Amino acid sequence: MRSTERRPRSFSDIGVRVGLLALAAVLLMALQISGNLRPAQSLIAQLTAPAQLSATGVTTSIEGFFASLTRLRTLEQEYAAIQIRADQIEAENKTLREVERENEQLRSLLKFAETRPRLELRGAQIVASVIGEESTNFFGTILIDLGQVHGIRIGMPVVTDQGLVGRISEVTENTSKVLLLNDSGSSASALLAESRLNGIVHGSTSGDLIMDFIPQGPTFEVGEAVLSSGLGGKFPRNLAIGVIEAIDSQPNAVFQTARVRPTVDFGSLELVMVITNFEPNESLPDFLAQPPAQVATPTPVSPEQTGTGQPGETP
Repeated sequence: MRSTERRPRSFSDIGVRVGLLALAAVLLMALQISGNLRPAQSLIAQLTAPAQLSATGVTTSIEGFFASLTRLRTLEQEYAAIQIRADQIEAENKTLREVERENEQLRSLLKFAETRPRLELRGAQIVASVIGEESTNFFGTILIDLGQVHGIRIGMPVVTDQGLVGRISEVTENTSKVLLLNDSGSSASALLAESRLNGIVHGSTSGDLIMDFIPQGPTFEVGEAVLSSGLGGKFPRNLAIGVIEAIDSQPNAVFQTARVRPTVDFGSLELVMVITNFEPNESLPDFLAQPPAQVATPTPVSPEQTGTGQPGETP
């Protein structure tokens, strides 16, 4: 049987191998110096070039992949920062637009006040709005941030630069309720600007403005301006109310009726003014408060009935 035990190497075998390696090293150095090793180096380089290129490509791809990941994270962070800044700028722009819009409203109110120096006006901000419909009628009120401590009293007219809004209906210490003109319980004496016809503008159950008690006979046109006439003492003269939108004229009716498109947008009120130096009078002239009564034909009176000798005389 063949023995599997290795024979210990002697010092002579190791010395031979070291010598051969030293000789090979000297030979390679000699070939390198003399230039005879270049063909072999070129052949080895050609044989190993594909593998080296593949290894270099893989290394480059891996490096590029990790670099892309780093750039992606950086871009995500930069995008998040830009988005936050964009949101901040948008919020600032909205605030600036709101301030500009409020300033424009204030400038319009100031211009309105300057054109009416006889009226003492006090600006108020809308703090609440109640516009709706009950089972019986339409109702519309707004709450403003002025009250008794600011000198506000029931009945004071409320306006904007666009026209008549309504009047104060309730007052607390720091707030007041305004009954809008288009409420079914509101009314104002009105005048047609061109035809000079008088009438009464009031709200309706639908929230529209109606002008009643326009004398029959004289004509007026759609688009004619409607102003407050000052009759009745509820509101000052020449406050814009609206324009004629439609006319209802019946041949046998005593009065004409018209639908009025208001100059004030009652649904988007934000700032209003209270006229504080106008003393409202709740009474209306009889000829505006109700249709005139039919005049009866006088009955001839006999001298015996009068007790005098002159017919037609009354005692």
